[in-house]
Formats: sequence, structure tokens, C-alpha cells
Amino acid sequence: MPLNSMTGFARVGGAHGAVRWHWELRSVNGKGLDARLRLPAGLDGIETKLRTELARHLKRGNCQINLVLERTGEAAPLRVNRAALQVVLEAIEDLQKNIEVMPPRPEGILALKGVLENAEDVAADEEAKSALEAALTASFAEGAKALAEARAQEGAKLEAVLTGHVGEIERLTYAAADCPAAAPAALQSRLKEQLQELLGDATAIAEDRVAQEAALLATRADIREEIDRLKAHVEQARELLGSKEAVGRRLDFLTQEFNREANTLCSKAADVSLTRIGLDLKAVIDQFREQIQNVE
Repeated sequence: MPLNSMTGFARVGGAHGAVRWHWELRSVNGKGLDARLRLPAGLDGIETKLRTELARHLKRGNCQINLVLERTGEAAPLRVNRAALQVVLEAIEDLQKNIEVMPPRPEGILALKGVLENAEDVAADEEAKSALEAALTASFAEGAKALAEARAQEGAKLEAVLTGHVGEIERLTYAAADCPAAAPAALQSRLKEQLQELLGDATAIAEDRVAQEAALLATRADIREEIDRLKAHVEQARELLGSKEAVGRRLDFLTQEFNREANTLCSKAADVSLTRIGLDLKAVIDQFREQIQNVE
């Protein structure tokens, strides 16, 4: 099972009686699962079911979900909601008692939400409404599944990129371990040369003193622990990339550990060649971090 990306798009349509619709579902990366639904008026009752269905397919991501409804055939007749109209007129009358305002135009009053309504919607019984809501919910389930499949396809591409980054991190880790500049003998030789340059050829340098100082330098510059931890992190990264679970958060935490070891390696580097390896390692880790921000 490949990794799942948090980026995806799906569009599905359907019809029930004289009503046609299409769902549009988009998702991008996010810390948790957050869905923003845009539903036509009167369909707020199915929102909970939609969110539950979406959570069956997705674990993380910011989702934008839009439903567009269309009625086929002739336009449905309209009627005035007398109760709503009376409330509006009383509110206007009360407002005119306190401040001077121009009398509202009739078309402006009719444009207010709830004053003018669809006669068929009012006449529709609960059974017909429930049937439409069930059809819309079933159609949405298809859309959620299609979105999950789109994210899986994007995740497969992302997995290949991340696997390449892990391989490069491993290569640089072994390059740092094999770097001649990190060997104690190299540190001792470099220390002796530096002392010779500072003190001059005429000054005798005690070999035991040089060996003692070199041993201290070697202790401070020892990167074996960092190398061992980097190797362990590489192994764990490969395990997570092959997991069947949502591993985005764990990969994010692992990247922080990668970065910590790379920083320590650079701070211990006593030679420019090892410093370059450390900087290359940090660059690859940063690329890895950017990519996993989109892993579910």
C-alpha cells in the first residue's frame, strides 16, 4: 500500500427525480482532518453524515466540499411566506419609529431570505426529502472514495521521491563515517602540523604531548554516535514509508531527529571535507522535510 498524499481532487455527479447534482471535493495538507462544506439551503441535516463518511476514507487534510444542485424541467412556482413577510414588515415599522428611513421597495422586501420560497419545496413531504438526502449521501460516498484514490495515486509518486531522499541521506551518512578527516590519526597529524607552524622548526614538540592533545580532540570530534543514530533513523524511515498506516506525523518527528544529528555532526567537524558532507546532509534532510508535509 503506497503512501497517501493530502493533495487530491474528485468530481462525481448524480440524479434523483427532477434533481441533478455534482459534488466537487478538493483537499490539501493540514494538521488534522478539517472539512468545509458548502451545501444548498435546506440540506444542513446531512452534514454530520457527510463528515462521518469523509472520515472513513481520510485521516488528515483540509478539504473543500461543494454541492451544486440543478432542477430539470420547468422552474418551480414561487409563493410568499406570509408569516416571514409579517415579521419583516413589523421590523420595518418599528425601525421607522426610531429613525428616518426611506420606505423599502416591494422587490427589496421580497428579495429577503425566507420571504419568497419555492412552492414545491414547501409542499414536498418528509419522505421525498429523506429519499433525496439518502441519494446525495450515497453519491458523496462515491466522491469521498474517489478523492481517497486520487490522494493514493499522488502518494505513490511522493513515496518514490521520499525513498530517493532517504537513500541519499544514507549515502552521505556512510560518507561521513568513512571520511579520513574524522580518523584519530588524521587529527593527530593535523595537530602536529599546526603546532609546528605556530612554534617553528627549531622548537621540539613532545610526541606524548601531541598524542595527548590529539586524543582530547578525537574525543570531542567523535561522530560515531551521530553516525549510528543516523543509520537507525534511515532504517526507521524506510519502515514508515512501507507502512500501511498514516505516517505523516511520525515522519515529521523523525525529520527533526535527522536534523538534530546533522547539526551535531557539523558542529563536531574538524575538517572542511566533513563539514561539506554535513551541509549536504542538512540540505537533503530539508528537502525530505518539505515533501513529508504533504504525507497523510
